Amino acid sequence: MHPTAARLAGRLAQRGLEIEVRTLSDSARTAALAAAALNVEVGQIVKSLVFVRDEGGEPVLVLCAGDRRVDAARLGLSPAPADRVRELTGFAIGGVPPLGHDAELVTLIDASLRRFAVVWAAAGTPHDVFAVDTETLIRAMPAATVTLVS
Repeated sequence: MHPTAARLAGRLAQRGLEIEVRTLSDSARTAALAAAALNVEVGQIVKSLVFVRDEGGEPVLVLCAGDRRVDAARLGLSPAPADRVRELTGFAIGGVPPLGHDAELVTLIDASLRRFAVVWAAAGTPHDVFAVDTETLIRAMPAATVTLVS
């Protein structure tokens, strides 16, 4: 297992969330690539996207279903630059997991993820992913807000 994925698995285990990391032979850098590699619906892929609030620049993590787009303008958000994403989360774009970051971030969870019993998320690298029960993932982030993001 990649050391970054192992670090994430350890952080999640400390929170009581045991995951099994699956390493894909091809990159899962996009939701479509991940879904194809896993043979699941694109919507089952959790996109972990870091934004900043237009007012004040506060970082916000948005967990969005792979078949949806974040309506950043409606939410008052702008995409964070790649270096800021790594600084805030400890992970590079394409491998950002939904939780287990270097710092706790304000988090919005796409309510449409609840369409699926199980979702897949990045495990710290573009090649590593993990499956998780959707409600278990949501419960693991009690301060997060479940809302419509698209």
